[in-house]
Amino acid sequence: MKILVPVKRVVDYNVKVRVKADGTGVDIANVKMSMNPFDEIAIEEAVRLKEKGAATEVIAVSCGVSQCQETLRTALAIGADRAIHVETDAELQPLAVAKLLAALVAKEQPGLVILGKQAIDDDANQTGQMLAALSGLPQATFASKVEVAGDRVEVTREIDGGLEVLSMGLPAIVTTDLRLNEPRYVTLPNIMKAKKKPLENVKPADLGVDVAPRLKTLKVAEPAGRKAGIKVADVAALVDKLKNEAKVI
Repeated sequence: MKILVPVKRVVDYNVKVRVKADGTGVDIANVKMSMNPFDEIAIEEAVRLKEKGAATEVIAVSCGVSQCQETLRTALAIGADRAIHVETDAELQPLAVAKLLAALVAKEQPGLVILGKQAIDDDANQTGQMLAALSGLPQATFASKVEVAGDRVEVTREIDGGLEVLSMGLPAIVTTDLRLNEPRYVTLPNIMKAKKKPLENVKPADLGVDVAPRLKTLKVAEPAGRKAGIKVADVAALVDKLKNEAKVI
């Protein structure tokens, strides 16, 4: 069984995001970029399934600018067998990415697609669901445990009331949550090995997909600063302020 794992290049989670002066977007000039943390969990889970014997090949996919190949090399260093880069300079929105991935699913015929539930840059949480709809495959989102047995996959997912267990026939789509696993540390020998692993480069046109944006960003702004808190002398003063100033009681 093949496992396809889409990975996204995003601003590193340790970096403080800055908005451009003209409000058109986020400033990424000279900013450290890395693999989306949820996608890192996805590639780790795929590699673990391969190590258990549930899969024979792990394929990493990334869509975007040429620098996405660095992210793919990281995925290869974690344990992916080969990579596919869909190269484009266009602004990629979730629907366009889902269409590109659907075309690759049709081409590669993976038994399982594992991807992060959302990217930390746009927090859209849409690509996995759109891919499932376009591909006509069953889906399980927010996975905290994944087990493959034969031609079925059992996914434990986190919901408001606790845990829900879903059993689906393969092929299927799974999106990962934070508690699914802890990604391994990438060692230098594996980084060197990743340089020799195959990385295929394709264009959206090769897959027959139009990636033109459907949505337009009107303005990007930083959230308003939080006001400083105050100290009160006693409970009576607190209740008075909550009642008469905040008007929440």
